Amino acid sequence: MRAKLGLAAAGVVLLGLLSGCAATVALTPAHDDTNALCGTVVALLPDTVSTLSKRLTNAQGTGAWGPNAEIYLRCGVAVPDPTSTLPCVTVQGIDWLYNALPNQIYIFTTFGRNPAVAVTVNSKNVKADGNAALTDLAEAVAPIKATHRCVADETLQNGEPVNTPSATPTPTPAPTN
Repeated sequence: MRAKLGLAAAGVVLLGLLSGCAATVALTPAHDDTNALCGTVVALLPDTVSTLSKRLTNAQGTGAWGPNAEIYLRCGVAVPDPTSTLPCVTVQGIDWLYNALPNQIYIFTTFGRNPAVAVTVNSKNVKADGNAALTDLAEAVAPIKATHRCVADETLQNGEPVNTPSATPTPTPAPTN
């Protein structure tokens, strides 16, 4: 009986230590946050993104990293229009439209995937790298299959630029005799 009480007390202390490290991040859920694929995304979220530690959030379909939630993810946001004029970057095979806002805030939204996922990166107060964040989040987002592709302005694999083939084929020289 004493051993059981000791284990129970240790469990309560451990739970208190794990949950008391930081306040829960308050986020607004996206309109399609209950989509089953968002549940898959959240289940696959990594503990670290761009060297920042994961935080607890109060909204379904979300994730946050960093002391002040410098990076946060919302699954189930509006799917971007296929004719969007925002620039596109492909990271780990996932197309993202990006929007640079004032104060070093960047919003990346998946392109050609439904539900769409948005990742907001605030680089002002901490070294939060958008490319590293998208690389770290790629495995979690990958289960949402792409139905459309964008013409990427830049393609990255493992955080490094990849040479992408030109849309215009290079003519093959005629054989000489």
